[in-house]
Amino acid sequence: MSKKLVIVESPAKAKTLSQFLGKEYSVTASVGHVRDLPPKELGVDVENDFAPKYVVSSNKRKIVKEIKDKAKEATAIYLATDPDREGEAISWHLVEAAKLSKIPIKRVVFHEITEDAITSAFRHPRAIDQQLVDAQQARRILDRLVGYKISPLLWKRVRPGLSAGRVQSVALKLIVDREAEISAFVPVEYWSIEAALAKEQDKSANFEATLVSTGKMEIKDKDQAQHLVKLLQKADYSVDSIKDRKSIRKPAPPFITSTLQQEAWRKLKFSGKRTMMIAQQLYEGLPLGAKGSVGLITYMRTDSTYVASAAITEARTYIEKEYGSDFVPLTPHRFAKKVKGAQEAHEAIRPTSVQREPSQLKSYLTAEQLKLYTLIWQRMVASQMAVAQIQTTTVDIEASSHPDKHKYKFRASSSQIAFLGFLTLYQESKDDDEEGKKNKLPALSKGEPLQLLKITPDQHFTQPPPHYSEATLIKALEELGIGRPSTYAPIISLIQERGYVARHNGRLEPSELGTIVSTILSEHFTDIVNVSFTAQMEEKLDQIADGRLDWVPMLHEFYTPFAEAVSKATSAIPKFSEPTNEVCEVCESPMVIKWGRWGKFLSCSNFPKCKHSRSLQGKDSDAAAADAEEKETTDEVCELCGKPMEIKRGRWGKFLACSGYNDTDKKKRCKNTKSILVGSGVKCPNADCNGELVEKRSKKGRLFYGCSSYPKCKFASWDKPLPKPCPKCQGLLTISKKGTVKCANCSHKEETDAK
Repeated sequence: MSKKLVIVESPAKAKTLSQFLGKEYSVTASVGHVRDLPPKELGVDVENDFAPKYVVSSNKRKIVKEIKDKAKEATAIYLATDPDREGEAISWHLVEAAKLSKIPIKRVVFHEITEDAITSAFRHPRAIDQQLVDAQQARRILDRLVGYKISPLLWKRVRPGLSAGRVQSVALKLIVDREAEISAFVPVEYWSIEAALAKEQDKSANFEATLVSTGKMEIKDKDQAQHLVKLLQKADYSVDSIKDRKSIRKPAPPFITSTLQQEAWRKLKFSGKRTMMIAQQLYEGLPLGAKGSVGLITYMRTDSTYVASAAITEARTYIEKEYGSDFVPLTPHRFAKKVKGAQEAHEAIRPTSVQREPSQLKSYLTAEQLKLYTLIWQRMVASQMAVAQIQTTTVDIEASSHPDKHKYKFRASSSQIAFLGFLTLYQESKDDDEEGKKNKLPALSKGEPLQLLKITPDQHFTQPPPHYSEATLIKALEELGIGRPSTYAPIISLIQERGYVARHNGRLEPSELGTIVSTILSEHFTDIVNVSFTAQMEEKLDQIADGRLDWVPMLHEFYTPFAEAVSKATSAIPKFSEPTNEVCEVCESPMVIKWGRWGKFLSCSNFPKCKHSRSLQGKDSDAAAADAEEKETTDEVCELCGKPMEIKRGRWGKFLACSGYNDTDKKKRCKNTKSILVGSGVKCPNADCNGELVEKRSKKGRLFYGCSSYPKCKFASWDKPLPKPCPKCQGLLTISKKGTVKCANCSHKEETDAK
């Protein structure tokens, strides 16, 4: 019997969608993109208007054939890929790769996987939006041109395996420039003076006030501070003025992609990559017992704060029921878009139903899924709650000094929340905030004399700007117009994976390699790492999506000066090396530091005539000392000797090694090493185990997944674990490199052709 064929990206999304569509529909998954530019060649015909050469990837040929076969029996094809440019491009590639143009093609778009949203989308299908496809295609070609033209220069001049992405290079430059600011920062000394004051007849009614006006006197050093303290110790204090002010604090809007990633980092310490992975699971649907798979949140890649009227009404009804009418504002809160180019057709990230409280889902979700869902749920509900009302009292105190007849002003303030409003449920976190002093003021009246209990001078120094955290870097990228919702997490993940940036105490700091790469790119490819230029390119991609600009002329405009820059850089960029005081043992030429695949090493400057080289480990040279400084210490302790563990880089990437690994005293030397655990977000299937399945390496370097509780639990699998449970027995599902999904507990098996 012929059916209408529906194509989505993921098996999880297909499963959830199937529950809402009738028997006349057949749902299948493409498992992401089915074709792309070839991996081992440029794949762009620069001489022929940048015509792309697309190929079906080897691991997707089988699935393309299956779609072709299913399409032969279909009366119509509905492309239900994600509602953004990438989703539009996936639909277009599916049509081209599987040659589906002879069959009626309908594009359906929805921002939440609920019955109402699906029904509405299938009632109002449209054609593929070629403008959105062109915008995504232009982005892909731009990134390919930059990567394939610049990266080989870095391979030859610095070390093999480096990359120079169009947007990642700008993000790296922001981090490197911030490091330079911090290094060049010169602290400036300044002093503050605090006075402990009390009512004349009641020393228990005391409070603190800060000196805010010193007349013509400046407090730049200790001598000036001490001189002023002597004057103030003899002064008379009285209340000069009292001001009461009422203010309101409005709730934050529901999440967009960038604010979700920022807040998930601040509150949960989730990386952007981890946040988006979990959000994808919540969006595509998770099994909730007898209800089946349910999409819990709206689409998680969005730059719009718009919320549908029905969702606002539902939230207001819930708030009145749970908190009372005082917590429901007279009119709903509406939030203007803040992000340039935000697409108002998209909604903010919100629960598909606020009636689905986090507490109801505790038994169905993993700990990470529940934490992120709770964050999204609280933010959405709070966004429609009444404003918080704050009562602030500010008291100015006059200090009259007798010897110099100066009048000095101190100020004390106190804030009290008169009505909690949305703060009852949720309070937005801030970046780099310091906890303000809580200062409770006694009842005071104007002109009232006060007694001085203590006067305290405090020395301060101006502080450099802090290193970026993931949250503040995402915020900076968004404010500068660099990248789009789908790119923030991959950008930050990639520069760390490449070894350009390392995370220390939650902050992103450039490695020596990252600084070298950024310096080379800044010197020879000014436009590529220019913030304004990159933001302009994003605007042009938006114009292509809106039909205001053609993608081919835009690429010509970019490529001509870019090709000239590449040509000049090819001969201008020198081979990176760092001189040392050491001499080659073979030919007595100076030794230099170079970068290799596994890091820095010493090489003869007479290379290639003399090929002598050696490791930097254990050498006393300045270069070796600098290399040693690059070790990343951790809070983990070696279980064999109790020394701190360090992060090192080896053939298979980073690993943990005991800091006593190269101890000069052989008796104290400890060779303990272990891999750095990368979580999968999937619980260990053993019933009596609370561990998580994590990535591990065999002795030969082969990747497998084992329990984090090893050796107590010895569960292991060569195949990657999936977060969704088996539909038959709720057991662990795994996916092989060939794309076979199977259950570790029963005979259930699926063929998805995914990696």
